[in-house]
Amino acid sequence: MLTLTSHSLPKELKRIGGVPDRLYVEGDLSPLMDRPRLAVIGSRKPTAYGRAVTIKLVQELVREGVVIISGLALGIDSIAHRACLDAGGQTIAVLPAGLDKIYPSSHANLASDIVRHGGALVTEYPANTTPYAVNFLARNRLISGLAEGVLVTEAAQRSGSLNTVNHALEQNRVVLTVPGNITSLNSTGCNNLLRMGAVPVTRTDDIFDGLGWTREGGQEQIVKAANPEEFAILSLIQKGISDGGELLEDSQLKAAVFSQTLTMLEITGRIKPLGGNQWAIA
Repeated sequence: MLTLTSHSLPKELKRIGGVPDRLYVEGDLSPLMDRPRLAVIGSRKPTAYGRAVTIKLVQELVREGVVIISGLALGIDSIAHRACLDAGGQTIAVLPAGLDKIYPSSHANLASDIVRHGGALVTEYPANTTPYAVNFLARNRLISGLAEGVLVTEAAQRSGSLNTVNHALEQNRVVLTVPGNITSLNSTGCNNLLRMGAVPVTRTDDIFDGLGWTREGGQEQIVKAANPEEFAILSLIQKGISDGGELLEDSQLKAAVFSQTLTMLEITGRIKPLGGNQWAIA
């Protein structure tokens, strides 16, 4: 059991509306909270297209060190969890019941695999709590709350995934979605989200750009940016620009903003000085 004072919980979760007093966890959240986290959700009855794009994007993200978060439900949720595990990654499943009431019961083995491979099961409900209908909607705010962004890979117009999207918007999370066939009812929800301003995703780079993540050169590891100013500097360093003067000029930031941002990146351990006003990813 974790309370809100636990360092194992991301600070973003502690700021959401309706934050629970405690969470029950099977597995270890601690090593997962310092890594980039993305919720992947969608239809419970996906098409072959929805399944394929979910597996492709999740496995590419996992190779970059991203933790995948979803709800262990039928369809896209379980596909995302399994694709993550198959790629050797870690995933978090948020449950609508107690840890002893895996739902659906057919996903009991998947739940065990998640924990066995370094992931975690999370719920706000104590043992012996059954999955009442209202719990599913309440659970969705934790899926988005634990993540830095929410990716919808396939959803119909009335998909339950859109409830998670609403929570994400209330929590100031980035919403991303995969465009779908305009003649497919299974993609109506995604295409509507695009019209509303969601970040369109046709490749993993779109996710990195939308969330302000950039790969660390050589190690292919994501370095997180907290704001556009950090993203501008990190992107330039990742491209091979190391000189402070060049970084200032190419970032097009005001000198005071650039200096403050550079200092914060160094303090938080994301870049390191090489001497002579030269900088590199830490």
